[in-house]
Amino acid sequence: MVVDQPDAAHAEHARSAADGRTRDAVVRVLLEQGPTTAGVLADQLHLSGPGVRRHLDALVAEGSVATRDAPQAAGRKRGRPARQFLLTASGRARVGRGEDGPAELAVAALRRLGEAAGEEAVKAFARERALAMVGEHREHVLAGTDRAERAARLAGALTAEGYAATTRGAGADDGLDARVTGEQLCQHHCPVADVAAEFPALCEAEAEVFAELLGTHVQRLATIARGDAACTTHVPAQQARGADEQHDQTGTTPAATTGAGPDVKGRQVV
Repeated sequence: MVVDQPDAAHAEHARSAADGRTRDAVVRVLLEQGPTTAGVLADQLHLSGPGVRRHLDALVAEGSVATRDAPQAAGRKRGRPARQFLLTASGRARVGRGEDGPAELAVAALRRLGEAAGEEAVKAFARERALAMVGEHREHVLAGTDRAERAARLAGALTAEGYAATTRGAGADDGLDARVTGEQLCQHHCPVADVAAEFPALCEAEAEVFAELLGTHVQRLATIARGDAACTTHVPAQQARGADEQHDQTGTTPAATTGAGPDVKGRQVV
């Protein structure tokens, strides 16, 4: 039986469209979760192992996805490390909002602002932008009953603004001191990453506003602008009530650290 050419072309078009939708789903999972193994992707997307690897191979070939060895867990026996898949800059652009053109304009405008009014003007603009970004969500975030809930509400607010943010508990496994626990606020997409690469004041202002909203010092461990998989901010666990009250009485403004310490500087934390 000879298949009509139009029918064959239609079937091929349908297969191509289905593959595109599946690869978009793979990219969304990598955007939201950061570096992920093929097995985890297969489970979450209800795909077979060979099926998900076919899509991953295609995404790697087009430059949307890269691979790396998964970090070895403490106490794990030596052996071949698992492979993780993570988005490249072009992979993020695949799910972005077409911000490349505006980014070029923003960089040019900030350069001109710096030349005309100095670095402090750029910092002032960065702070105004960060405040505006969370402005309409401020009351919702502050209504959280504790710091962990406020961090989760802030993640929801950032997601609404296009940052695909999540929170998770943090501890010694994250490269921090064993006594330091709390939350890690992860922004898996950054619409202004290209601009922030040249103007880190944007990242610094964001961290400062996060600290003010959460009522505590925060520490930026990684940023997409520096080439990391996500913008990761450590939020310390809430202190005992007495300690928090003592802090409040001092009237000091919470600080933000935008560079990791010597032991975690440049480490990709997601």
